[in-house]
Amino acid sequence: MKLHQLKYFIEVVSSGSINEAARRLYISQPTLSKAIRELEKEVGFTLFTRTSTGISLSQDGAEFLSYARQINEQVELLESRYFDKQPSQQLFSVSSQHYSFVVDAFVETIRKYGGDKYQFTIRETRTYEIIDDVKNLTSEIGIMYISAFNEKVLLQLMKDKGLLFNELFEATPHIFISQKNPLAKKDAVALGDLEAYPRLTFEQGQFNSFYYSEEIYSTLPSPKSIQVSDRATLFNLLIGLNGYTISTGILSDDLDDSEIVQVPLVAEDTIKVGWVVNKKTELSTMAKLFLEELQHTIRHMS
Repeated sequence: MKLHQLKYFIEVVSSGSINEAARRLYISQPTLSKAIRELEKEVGFTLFTRTSTGISLSQDGAEFLSYARQINEQVELLESRYFDKQPSQQLFSVSSQHYSFVVDAFVETIRKYGGDKYQFTIRETRTYEIIDDVKNLTSEIGIMYISAFNEKVLLQLMKDKGLLFNELFEATPHIFISQKNPLAKKDAVALGDLEAYPRLTFEQGQFNSFYYSEEIYSTLPSPKSIQVSDRATLFNLLIGLNGYTISTGILSDDLDDSEIVQVPLVAEDTIKVGWVVNKKTELSTMAKLFLEELQHTIRHMS
């Protein structure tokens, strides 16, 4: 087993395809394919499952990836320390529900640790896709919430897919609304106060079950309901239509002085936000640094 084979393997995982990885590595596709086949022959198992639509990590490949990353990181630290060699580009990917504090932590991670070369990915996406991304190691970490309503279903789904949920914080529900909304003057609002206003939620595609909703109390009927796919649209509708959405109450500094405010919702339930990781892998150094920044960001915003 050679170090360059491990680097090739990690790049294929990061790129999601042999062709794209070969382009990034500045080698030919046949050369890369041969190197991966030789690595598979040496370790004695298949690293990738190959189909007509592309490749994905096998179960053995997912476990092998965590060790390959650790070895690669240690080698780069050694080279940087004793051979004055610049480390290769930093790699990291996270999938998340639509939380501004995740974006803020992502930005700070890049600013502090990205270096001269990096390839980072952040996906604000649907709940089921977050779970699938972490299962398939498309993303190293997923950020999502659970509540008393969906906890049993989602934790069982994560268990079935070999994932672990680690709690970051627990919050009481708040509504996000425009400063011009009459409810903005209240110290707290009840669910009954919301009936006259449009409810904004993030659509979940084919997995549009109440259990996958990003918003607590998704089962309660609302006479005015709008589904959106991105945060920018949601905030525009909060302002333009005097709508509301239910979330953690943690508001980004960038939004703190804008037209959006948070108001506590009178409710017994709580929101537990956490990070999801694949059991087969060890966190990379960059993933650990991101989690540190995420915890710092949450403390600051809270």
